[in-house]
Amino acid sequence: MDISASIEEKHFNDAKNAVTKLIEKIASFTVTPNYEIVFFSSEVFEVVRILDFLDKKITLKAVLTELENFKIGEKNTGTDLNSVFTTFLERMAIIKQQVGEERFKEHRHVLIFFTDGAYNMGGSPAPTVEQIKNMVYMNQTGPQSNQSREEYLDIYIFAIGAEVFDSDLQPLATGIGDRHYYKMKDITNLQETFDDIIDEEEVKGLCGLHKDYETQNGNKRQRYPWWASITIKNQGLPRDCLGSLVTTKFVLTAAHCFTFEDLPKHVKVVIDDGQGKEKKIKTFKIHPQYNISAKVNKGVKEFYDYDVALIQLEEDVNISSAARPICIPCTQETSDALKLVGESTCKQQEDILLKTHLESLSFLTKKGITVHEKDVKAKIGDNRDDCIKHALEAPGIQTNDPKEVVTDNFLCTGGQEPTVDHISCKGDSGGAVYKNYEHRTIQVALVSWGTKDLCGSGGGVVNSDRTSRDFHINLFRVVPFLKSILGDDTLDYAPLTFLKS
Repeated sequence: MDISASIEEKHFNDAKNAVTKLIEKIASFTVTPNYEIVFFSSEVFEVVRILDFLDKKITLKAVLTELENFKIGEKNTGTDLNSVFTTFLERMAIIKQQVGEERFKEHRHVLIFFTDGAYNMGGSPAPTVEQIKNMVYMNQTGPQSNQSREEYLDIYIFAIGAEVFDSDLQPLATGIGDRHYYKMKDITNLQETFDDIIDEEEVKGLCGLHKDYETQNGNKRQRYPWWASITIKNQGLPRDCLGSLVTTKFVLTAAHCFTFEDLPKHVKVVIDDGQGKEKKIKTFKIHPQYNISAKVNKGVKEFYDYDVALIQLEEDVNISSAARPICIPCTQETSDALKLVGESTCKQQEDILLKTHLESLSFLTKKGITVHEKDVKAKIGDNRDDCIKHALEAPGIQTNDPKEVVTDNFLCTGGQEPTVDHISCKGDSGGAVYKNYEHRTIQVALVSWGTKDLCGSGGGVVNSDRTSRDFHINLFRVVPFLKSILGDDTLDYAPLTFLKS
């Protein structure tokens, strides 16, 4: 990052924030790159040394701390852009010497510069860039080579500043494709550009990845790439529910979306994965303990315990940034997303995801052809009893014990204290109740039932009143059912890896 006199402090701070977000984004992919971070003017300030990674002297947390703490001191009058490239060349040479040539061949090198390209010291960096290329390419580049190594080096230039020297900067950018040189008027939000840089193929198998912003055309598919629309048409009016893609072949939803007479041919699942929106259904499976009439004799007309079902699709969903599974509890995939090392447990995951007695969660509602996000606070621990008591006010409830209606398998949301929650509407049933954890989305529950219909016919984002409540099946409480199907490695689909405890 350029800190010479020609770079305004605003550009410096914006670049620093952009790099922080990029490092955090990469960390969410469960990969662990080594970093070298330098600021330069007439001299180079090594804030984070890549050699410290080889010696295991630094952690990712320390990298972000060092980056945050670096401040511009007195401005240097000169700018030596070549010295930065020379620093990188020297560090790469040391790495090659330490790891040996064969292991060095496996290293991928990504250099990202924020500069206006103006330099008055050190000469042109072009010859140094050629040396870097020669070190990485090993004379194996171009169409005539059977072992082209161009993909092992990317040099990205983000041109910033009041006056940019394009002719000097553009030739320094290199790599496969033409997206390596960016002229930036505003770098406050580079997330979309960084997502373009990142190779989707390398990370598409990871659950819970999503874009943290809406794309320019307003399509929310990439922000919530796991959401599915479900319609069941058998007898009478069609029933609409939401669901979540939990593997390439399974959609998780609520059991009460189905009736005893429904068959797979009556179920329509829509997931826009670029290969046809409507998905053919192979079968669906309802939790064996779900029984809506189980407590009629106890004054509970409709009992929604174990209100969970899985829909199996005929074919795998085409995974991309627009269609990708959400993470679910008690799987190794979720432990990776939470950065839990070693042999992790369900309890560890639950302690992270549902750690407070007022846990911020979200779920979706469909309005028209798009979805909108609703925000709630799950009342846990000491707050739970005061929340679930309002279940007694729901139609068809004639018991005085709220725990007969709302078992420990439910999370409770709604009301206006300490904040006004959103409330579920008809059609929200089965949708994921989730939280975002460092760029990964993890589902902790699914929308089951509520005490009041405050939405009217339009649905959408609606506020709770003082006593309205929603109850969501806590996925941590139905893991055996999920594991029996999604973790079965004897069938013709890729299973999830469930934790031992």
